[in-house]
Amino acid sequence: MSLTSSDVDELNRLSNETIGAAIEVHRNLGPGLPESAYESCLSWELRQRGIAVENQVPVRIRYKEITLDEGYRIDMLVEGKLLLEVKSMTRYSPSIRPKC
Repeated sequence: MSLTSSDVDELNRLSNETIGAAIEVHRNLGPGLPESAYESCLSWELRQRGIAVENQVPVRIRYKEITLDEGYRIDMLVEGKLLLEVKSMTRYSPSIRPKC
């Protein structure tokens, strides 16, 4: 699947809005809460900005001859295009780097 320049622009817009919303949530909540708290607040923040969000979206996985209806769950699906995996930690360590 190849993306058009308008697809890329839309993903960039969603990414920027999502990052801004995540920063807003962190400014208000601070560090150290469970992931579920950040996920709920981030979902609310995005919806306030008019952005559609689905939480805990089940994803089917085909493994050999079986299909697992809920092989895993996406923490957040933004506008049906952007996948988010929410992470939280109680203490920052420089040895932990984003995996992207």
